[in-house]
Amino acid sequence: MKRNQLGDSDLHVSEICIGTMTFGQQNTLEDAKEQLDHSIAEGINFIDTAELYAVPPKAETQGLTEEYVGEWLKDQKREDLIVATKIVGSGRNFEWFREGKNQVNRDEINRAVDDSLKRLKTDYIDLYQIHWPDRYVSMFGAPDYDVDQERETVPIAEQLEVFKDLIDAGKIRYIGLSNENAYGVCEFSHLAKQLDLPKVVSIQNAFHLMNRQFHESLAEPCRHHRVSLLAYSPLAFGFLTGKHINGYTPDSRLGLFENFDFRYRKPNVKPAVLAYKEIADKHGLSLTQMAIEYVRSRWFVASTIIGATTMDQLKENLASTQIELTDEIIQEIDEVHLRYPNPAP
Repeated sequence: MKRNQLGDSDLHVSEICIGTMTFGQQNTLEDAKEQLDHSIAEGINFIDTAELYAVPPKAETQGLTEEYVGEWLKDQKREDLIVATKIVGSGRNFEWFREGKNQVNRDEINRAVDDSLKRLKTDYIDLYQIHWPDRYVSMFGAPDYDVDQERETVPIAEQLEVFKDLIDAGKIRYIGLSNENAYGVCEFSHLAKQLDLPKVVSIQNAFHLMNRQFHESLAEPCRHHRVSLLAYSPLAFGFLTGKHINGYTPDSRLGLFENFDFRYRKPNVKPAVLAYKEIADKHGLSLTQMAIEYVRSRWFVASTIIGATTMDQLKENLASTQIELTDEIIQEIDEVHLRYPNPAP
């Protein structure tokens, strides 16, 4: 499997990353180990998790995903793998995290890193990411920036200072952002250069056929600051498999858990899915593989994060690396995008 340089770091990550947020909720420890074993056998060297997981987030399962990954990781050749995890940001009501203290400050970062290291059963984390910004931002499909929601925040320079100390201590190697915007990428990058602090090398944001906002707002700053995209939700929570066209299947995340579809309750989602499916059918492709391959083939994507609850899903997702979208298919995809621009941002 092809490997790409992550930003301007010395990490070279597989073009497909195994996402793990179902481990501990929909997937057992045995399921997790089977998925990870198969992924590594297929050439994946990159695993993404978070202290928040399993999803949906709740106190009873928090940290289980990292524990499952750790149980598997302890029997692997650690230096051959790149492990990424995340610290929760502030502004979310997760009272089970550090007595409800969710700010990205020195004490909480240090506690979060140490806890993740214990659960992962490792001495270091290759890529440590801020799950969402400490400051208020409009994200997860929210429509507009609302100045009334602005809150006190930990200065970015202070966050970078803590990460420098952790890098110097050997606990983390590189840092990344997640669910960030262009302002955040530029501020983190400028302050790192100005103050001689570690710079971010990646950003993990949603990106798929029905959410191409990265093209519009983040591609340019990420290019100039050498920040790679780790694209999550390439299948838009299963919508871009086509399985939700006639309603949610009972065993899917959208069928099992309430309010998981809030980013997709929009009028142009179904017609866009049908239009993309028509392209896939015309060219003898599965919609799943076409959707993943579109994301994987974008110049700013270092790795595409896939998640699966069954081995059959995982194998179909991985098979997307065996296809290549022609110029004709890309043109047809772009024509659909012109009709239904970003129906599920």
